This record gives sequence, structure tokens and C-alpha cells, in this order.
Amino acid sequence: MPQTPFDESERRIWAGTAEAYAAGFGGLCAHPVPRLLDAAKVGAGIRLLDVGTGTGAAAKAAGARGARVTAVDAEPGMAAGVARTLPDAAALIAALPQLPFRDGAFGASVGNFVLNHVGRPLAALGELRRVTRPGGRIALTIWAAPGAPGQALLGRALQAAGVTRPPHLPALAAEDDFPRTADGFAGLLRAAGLTDVRCLPLRWDHHATAEEWWRGPAAGVATIGRIVTAQRPEVIERIRGHFVELSREFTGTDGRLVLPHAALLASGRVR
Repeated sequence: MPQTPFDESERRIWAGTAEAYAAGFGGLCAHPVPRLLDAAKVGAGIRLLDVGTGTGAAAKAAGARGARVTAVDAEPGMAAGVARTLPDAAALIAALPQLPFRDGAFGASVGNFVLNHVGRPLAALGELRRVTRPGGRIALTIWAAPGAPGQALLGRALQAAGVTRPPHLPALAAEDDFPRTADGFAGLLRAAGLTDVRCLPLRWDHHATAEEWWRGPAAGVATIGRIVTAQRPEVIERIRGHFVELSREFTGTDGRLVLPHAALLASGRVR
């Protein structure tokens, strides 16, 4: 299946960002991992696929539960990082919706926020269903829309600086998108042929210093980071100034940011 323009854009956006992602947004994205593994019923002896592994947070936690883990990521630096830090896990470069595994190869599959970065989410789920054995569970997280206030901080700083999303960054095609709500996410899993579908909202506060939170976009991590780093130096400084000002809304008594976030966790069973 050929990549969509959205897929191709995502590959460019994330290229070479493994270390910067781990130092910033990686900690935020690791928060749902325990509940993600619970939803997939990951335990000792199960053969697990962690797709879009990123920093390897889910792979590491699954290994601690005694699972036999295979971790894949489209970004070579992410896969290499997992190979270095988790020698007991198999780490490969691969991307949805085409995975190099036989049918029913895994007892369970998880993807922590990976569906936010694929151009054909339904096809991606179909591929996860293919490589997961009958009776096995698939569990995934996505960011909810609308999001919580902490998720909007960086975007608000861009907007205040007069910076908009450039037209050359493609969005998901309308026919491939789905509502980022509990009903919408659950409906996607059912459309992919999964049964016993469950979807739970997740809310938590992410704690970081303003410097830590700015570090990711300043290094070009994710779409927002690519937008920031594409600006002239004086515009970047203007964005940073608005970010510092807006951050005061989220600053706790200890001087650190308290950033509310909202996600969705959905799981289903392969027939």
C-alpha cells in the first residue's frame, strides 16, 4: 500500500528527532503506558508487538512484566535507541500499515499514540489485526479532540506570534479521518473488525519546567517544532516570548508548569 502525502510528511517531520523527543515530549507520552498494557492484557510469556515504539517506554514496561517484546518504529533513530537500551527486545525499522510479520505472529499488539501519525488509520488497524493472533487484544492511544488546556499552550504561542500552519504540511485526508472522541475511536476499532471494544478517556497533568517544555519545539520535534524552526530567528524569539507569557497560566507554586492533557485509550479483541 503506497504512503499517503500525510505519511511522507510525518517521516520528514520525525527524521532525526529521537534524542530531542526523548528529552522532552517522550515523558509526556509515556504516562498512559501501564493502562495501555493492562488493556492489552500483557503479562509474562506473551509475545507483544509495540508499534511506533518511540522511546521504548511501552516495550520496557512490557519486558518488566515478562513479555517477549518486538518493537518497531518508522524512525531509525527511535528503533536504534530501543535496541541499545533494551537488549532483550527485538527492535526493527517498520511502519504501519505494512509490517514484516506473518499472520497471527503476536499474542497482543499495542501502539502508544502511533495512530496520530499514520495516513490511513483504518488500514493500520487492519494490519495490527492481521499480525495479532485470534483472541489476542490490540490496545492504542490517541490524543483527544478537543484537547485539554495544556495541549494548546504551544499552539497558542504560535497564534499569538502570528504564525499559522504552512499549507505544504498535509492533513489527514477526510475519508481517512475519524472523530477523536470515545465514540469515534471505538467505532474505528469496530470498523477494523475488532470485538469486545472498549474506550476510556484519560486525563492527567504533565509537570515540566518552561525550559523543558520549550526545548522540544525549539529542537524541531513534531509538527509544531517543524513550524517553529522554519521561522526566522526574530520570529522564533517572538514565539518564545509569547510562550513564556502564556506559561504563567500553568505555573504552580514550585515554579514548574502543570499542563492538563487528555487522551483516549481504546482496545479490542481479534476474532
